[in-house]
Amino acid sequence: MEKTLDVIIIGAGSAGLAALREVRKRTGNFLLINDGDYGTTCARVGCMPSKALIEAANAYHRRHTFEAFGIRGGSGLAIDVPAVLRRVRTLRDAFVAGTLRATDGLGERNLACRARLLGPDTVAAGGREYRARRIVIASGSRPVVPDAWRAFGDRILTTDTLFEQQALPRRMAVIGLGAIGVEMAQALSRLGVEVAGFGSNPHLAGLSDEAVDHTLADLLRQEFAVHTETTAELSEAADGIAVRWGERRLVVDGVVAAMGRRPNIDGIGLEALGVELDARGMPPVNPNTLQVGDLPVFLAGDANGRVALLHEAADEGHIAGINATAAEPRCFRRRTPLAIVFSDPNVAVVGRRCADLDANAAVIGQADFARQGRARTAQRNKGLMRLYADRASGRLLGGEMCAPAAEHMVHVLALAIDRELTVHELLRLPFYHPVIEEGMRSALRELAAQLPGGTESDLAACGGFQVEALD
Repeated sequence: MEKTLDVIIIGAGSAGLAALREVRKRTGNFLLINDGDYGTTCARVGCMPSKALIEAANAYHRRHTFEAFGIRGGSGLAIDVPAVLRRVRTLRDAFVAGTLRATDGLGERNLACRARLLGPDTVAAGGREYRARRIVIASGSRPVVPDAWRAFGDRILTTDTLFEQQALPRRMAVIGLGAIGVEMAQALSRLGVEVAGFGSNPHLAGLSDEAVDHTLADLLRQEFAVHTETTAELSEAADGIAVRWGERRLVVDGVVAAMGRRPNIDGIGLEALGVELDARGMPPVNPNTLQVGDLPVFLAGDANGRVALLHEAADEGHIAGINATAAEPRCFRRRTPLAIVFSDPNVAVVGRRCADLDANAAVIGQADFARQGRARTAQRNKGLMRLYADRASGRLLGGEMCAPAAEHMVHVLALAIDRELTVHELLRLPFYHPVIEEGMRSALRELAAQLPGGTESDLAACGGFQVEALD
């Protein structure tokens, strides 16, 4: 065993690279160990290639609105799916190349091999043992695929393999209707694939608000079959894969497994840390320091199973990297919860979820976008937004929505929640006309009507015209 290192970082994904950035500011005596492909889940197989596929699918789907705009000939358009997939990979490769630069020049401080903990200060990798004062575990996650499904070979796809396809099957089942499943099912359907989606959860895309969930389900069912609260079973069929649920049966050519991601912690040696592991094999982790118990070990990003989102992984790598080089771990205030699903319309959840509200202490305001003026001009008039506020203080608590441009509006709401703004304070802000955000203002006005009012000189009390051209 050579000299003691200051820090060992296990994993070069989003959290690992964020930790590396902070560690390099403070010491050069570190080691990065990465097992598998470099380039981060987001850039290689997650956020970025999926959005490239979704954008192509949405662009093609827009032809269905052409007649309403007075544009003729949309029915004659065709899509070249292999060309779409080539573009996805070209963009993906460029995004990955950018992330690879983060590890350029590390030389011997970068090992491409599997790591295993031998204790809270020792790691085995590449046939050697390394000792460190602090260890950051940021080993990422992988798609969940039931072992029995592996017998179907490459007919079972995940986001790790979907974007590598040269073409797409004619008939596909998407199993799992969380964020990834909803995005991929809609995109594949819009690219011309016959899609059926199956989810064991009664709700779609991480929603907990029944009204928003029902609205989303109704909209998605206009494009592809949606089956919730369903356990899908697979078996071989003469002409493909048979999907069975209850007494029903469907034959498809391929299946997208979208049942979530599993932390890459099995086999990494967490049992050697000497702390109790829960039923998932996870040690206790402080979410504000990322420290495992009171050990000199930090567990960050997807690997801790908390929230598999890039901005959260980057934050956690930042926290872990700083604390791994500090005399004492510091507590960090975490960001307002924010999740976005890039379906059409967008799905977003911000702040407090509906399921977490105290019904007696909260009020709800909503806006239906079916008649929202700006949305109608763009043929995007569909969806529902529901916002939640504290009955006593009037503070905005959170919201759930499937609405046009929700990916943008939800950032305004996150800022308001972070700053503890009240509904009336939000209504004092200017809302230009005509913009999609006027729909958000309608939900805020409905909230305000249930809260104690301000003075007549308060512009928050300026009401709507109740005319879609003006509101």
